[in-house]
Amino acid sequence: MAGPSKKPASLPDCSGKRFAIISARFYGDLADWLEDGAKRALRDCKVKEDDIAVYAVPGCFELPLAASRLIAADKVDAVIAVGVVIRGETPHFDYVAGECSRGIMNVQLASGVPIGFGVLTTENRIQAEERADPERGDKGYEAAIAAATLLNIPPVDSESSIGFRR
Repeated sequence: MAGPSKKPASLPDCSGKRFAIISARFYGDLADWLEDGAKRALRDCKVKEDDIAVYAVPGCFELPLAASRLIAADKVDAVIAVGVVIRGETPHFDYVAGECSRGIMNVQLASGVPIGFGVLTTENRIQAEERADPERGDKGYEAAIAAATLLNIPPVDSESSIGFRR
């Protein structure tokens, strides 16, 4: 297993940006670690505490709708979705994990609002703990850095001079 994530050499400056952390609470203790990592990352990106809102949902299946509603209400500049899905003995894992990731990607692409994907999909609880733990995997931190980084990439429109050259 990889060691703790390293702080990138250059972090995006997200001063004045509004973030939502949406936390799937099915595994509350693991969600706490993921939330903590996301908050630390946002602080490292110069986001004020008042510009971070945390929302709880029951499980990972609910993350895409929560993100969609927050984005539609124009409450956030970016979202970090965190949670854990652990494989069990039924196909429930496949439905929840697959639909959660698909839903989050659909919301992100339809809205243009960055969503950091901090949903752990693991075979067992030990793997989930390794990835969520701030001292080992710190995937909440990584998901927030991903959202912050995307937020600092300007959108490209037809009037823009940015584009591919032949």
